Amino acid sequence: MRSDAESVVEYLEGLPDDSAEAIEGVRHVILANLAEGFVETMNWGMISYEIPLETNPNTYNGKPLLYAALANQKNHMAVYLTGVYATPELFKKFVADYKVSGRRLKMGQSCVRFTKLEQLPLAVIGEASPAFDVPGFIAQVEDVRGSR
Repeated sequence: MRSDAESVVEYLEGLPDDSAEAIEGVRHVILANLAEGFVETMNWGMISYEIPLETNPNTYNGKPLLYAALANQKNHMAVYLTGVYATPELFKKFVADYKVSGRRLKMGQSCVRFTKLEQLPLAVIGEASPAFDVPGFIAQVEDVRGSR
């Protein structure tokens, strides 16, 4: 469910109470752990954490580099953690940490799906959020782009 909200506050205000509470809980964890230089904004119809074009204008699609995002979908909510997918080691660690939490991982190609905040191990999300700083993420993206 793509949102036309122009601000994070407007996005949250447009959600049902239970979804807003869950998204706000994950948002708080991401903001508390995200490296300096990433900005929170609305992009692609969801709350996005990205590297602004002013910092990194050399992107493959002319849009800011997306690092993480939060979205309320029709049947679930999703947290997108592109840093987790950046290297096999980070992905393996995330999956292992998730398993240790005792929670069931419902993972798509680029997101972790949940229907209630209690389903997410917030400590694992918090630990995954700062997987890269801005220069490190730019370098990782450029390295992947160069290898294609």
